[in-house]
Amino acid sequence: MHRLLSGALSTEKLIVKIANLPPSLDGIKLVQMSDFHYDNGRLSEKMLTEAIAVSNAASPDLVILTGDYVNTVAKPIHQLALKLKNLQSRYGVYAVLGNHDIYYPSSRLEITNALKNTGINVLWNQIAYPLGEKLPLVGLADFYSREFNPELIMNQLDSTTPRLLLSHNPDTAEILKNWRVDLQLSGHTHGGQIVIPGLGPAILYYIKILEKIPKKIRRKLPFLRQTHAILRHWQWSEGLHQVGNNQLYVNRGLGTYLPGRLFCPPEVTIITLAGR
Repeated sequence: MHRLLSGALSTEKLIVKIANLPPSLDGIKLVQMSDFHYDNGRLSEKMLTEAIAVSNAASPDLVILTGDYVNTVAKPIHQLALKLKNLQSRYGVYAVLGNHDIYYPSSRLEITNALKNTGINVLWNQIAYPLGEKLPLVGLADFYSREFNPELIMNQLDSTTPRLLLSHNPDTAEILKNWRVDLQLSGHTHGGQIVIPGLGPAILYYIKILEKIPKKIRRKLPFLRQTHAILRHWQWSEGLHQVGNNQLYVNRGLGTYLPGRLFCPPEVTIITLAGR
């Protein structure tokens, strides 16, 4: 995607407080990247190179990738994986898959293997411990997968144990309110792509207008069905949110769809964890 349509890369920095975070993990630094859509020019080589350089310059303890590496076909993952191999971190790179990564029945395996072959750890309904047993990292199957089953995974953890969770689609935060999630990292939304300064993503207002149309007519409008199919909670389209007792951060992603981004630049996120 041309820089004119995507905007310049933005580096977002924030501190997230975690209850009962072990003192040894206070100050741990995470870098999150999401929604590459590495296909058909949706992400320029220049921006990808810049994003990797920003991540490496931050000297992160852990790099997190939250899905949608390709757009439909899996083939571009092989070239992307070779570039992501340049990511540097103290405790490794961990990833989950997004809905576009399971577009075809064979895509999940091909994408998973390509990432694993370059040293990236892919979690699919799994718990990992790159930061030690006192702060597990949970990676869920994609929300649209038949294998999405948070109960199976979350019930394996003691409720007193702080944890980080990776889930491509932020809508899962509504379901995950049933368990402790100190920080959920998601993508999927592209931040809404078009944002009205001071008001939020334009799609929120678009939906409100459509919902004023009588139901009989509304059912025939593909636009409304499509926006709800992508995301229900568009108020969570970017940034840090409190969802029940849990915290959710939604990354705006790197890839861009037409008609482009407006006041919603592509994002690399640097998160520092702090105890509270």
